[in-house]
Amino acid sequence: MVDALPPLPAPQVPAPSRRGGRRRAESGDARRSRRSASAVPRGGARRASGQRRAHGLPGTIGVTLLGALLPGSGLVWSGRRALGWLVLLPTVLGLAAAGWYVGRDLRAVLDFATSPTQLKIAAAVFVVGLVAWAGVVHLTYRKVRPLQRSRWHTAVGQGFVVVLCLLVGVPVAYAARSALATSDLVSSVFEGNETATSPEDVTKANPWGDRERVNVLLLGGDGGVGRTGVRTDTVILASISVRTGRTVMFSLPRNMMNAQFPEDSPLHDLYPDGYSGAEDDGFYMLNAIYGQIPERHPGVLGKSKNEGADAIKQAVAGSLGIRVDYYVLANLKGFKDVVDAMGGITVNVNKPVAINGNTDAGIPPTGYIEPGPDQHLDGFHALWFARGRWGSDDYERMERQRCTIDAIIDAADPATLITRYTELAAAGKEVVSSDIPLDLVPAFVELALKVKDANVRSVVFKRSDKFFSGDPDFAWMHETVTRAIKPRSATPTESPSESPSGSPSESPSGTPSGSPTATPSEEPGAAVDARDSCGYEPVEGVEAAGE
Repeated sequence: MVDALPPLPAPQVPAPSRRGGRRRAESGDARRSRRSASAVPRGGARRASGQRRAHGLPGTIGVTLLGALLPGSGLVWSGRRALGWLVLLPTVLGLAAAGWYVGRDLRAVLDFATSPTQLKIAAAVFVVGLVAWAGVVHLTYRKVRPLQRSRWHTAVGQGFVVVLCLLVGVPVAYAARSALATSDLVSSVFEGNETATSPEDVTKANPWGDRERVNVLLLGGDGGVGRTGVRTDTVILASISVRTGRTVMFSLPRNMMNAQFPEDSPLHDLYPDGYSGAEDDGFYMLNAIYGQIPERHPGVLGKSKNEGADAIKQAVAGSLGIRVDYYVLANLKGFKDVVDAMGGITVNVNKPVAINGNTDAGIPPTGYIEPGPDQHLDGFHALWFARGRWGSDDYERMERQRCTIDAIIDAADPATLITRYTELAAAGKEVVSSDIPLDLVPAFVELALKVKDANVRSVVFKRSDKFFSGDPDFAWMHETVTRAIKPRSATPTESPSESPSGSPSESPSGTPSGSPTATPSEEPGAAVDARDSCGYEPVEGVEAAGE
């Protein structure tokens, strides 16, 4: 009989550890910190693998900031060289290439900056870049923060990352928004602007057709309440030297009668002796041509998106004896929005300028812009400074309009354009129309930069013993234009050139010799410096409206 096996000994159950509960309660992050304590001393240091972390909160913030300013550099510092250089190298090369591209060819940059398609692509790239940039900032922080840190350390560090992402994100988001705004503006104003009167011998490579000056008609249209259509009460021709940017502005009164048309224009066949007829004089003033010609003779000049603008271009060309290349029409109803978007303009007010009011109807103004030097006007007051007629005449208003343009040129400084660009673009697309072709926009932007730094002079055709708007002496007007655009020193590069017979020349033939000897106030039609003529010279005997 087999003896019974002895009983197995009872299993030894280890006594419960006093720290077991705390061990179970420890976070996974804390256990990892304790396991790596031998490799990473408290406060952070280089690990055996070659990776390292920052020392404390200041070090974490410093390295994260470095990684934000130069994406990838923080990762390289932390020892993650492959990933860091994968980010850092494209960033450095991209910035260097962009700087080289901008400094090498301004026209190429302007081509890019005025292409709706490329601007939309740029906006998308900005958005993708912003997401990637924010991701690199966050990753840099996670890779360099100490493994042992307090809750306060974590909270401050994460808050810093959020603020840093916002700081890098705002300018990038603004750039994307500006790119889309520019694309919208360029598409709205310069695409599909078919015209019958613009130069045909120009290309993107040769935007001026070998001409020495480009002549742009600036029109202020007022389609206000109670008016049918648009009346171009502001008519100013800007003749610009394409080499220097020097500009002469010719202001014509809205009530000028008997406007002439070039001999090769179909309108000259209809009105060989000037724009006149049996109806009321109001139908034949200069500001009526914009609306009357398309209504009476639709399609007479050929296919055009804006027949009225083409007609008044022809009228100004024939009346001044100078070629008119393009027009820019600003609807005065939206003019105040543009000025507000610029932050206002600064002008000298030499006498009270009425706000509202109707002289013919005997309706008094509701207020005045008071006289004073360097008056800063918002959009509403700038509009009335340019258009107010109560207590003055059309010629005074023409002078103020010219000063308004000069003030806008002054206000359009780089800082204003950068900080208020999206507002300007949004207002501009609702206000401005033009027949400048899209391909030529970069050349005009480059020319505008020259105009800002160049001398601007002006000629106002106002009542004198030489000029009467009811019966203008067009031969004298032609001579005045020639004298104004003739270079002060007779250099071949800017001397007026002849054009084929039957069409207005860049400057009329028969140039008078010499320059005006009298002061502008003594010589009708003299070209005066815009800044001098817009200075503060209060009218004696005229008190502020409130006094």
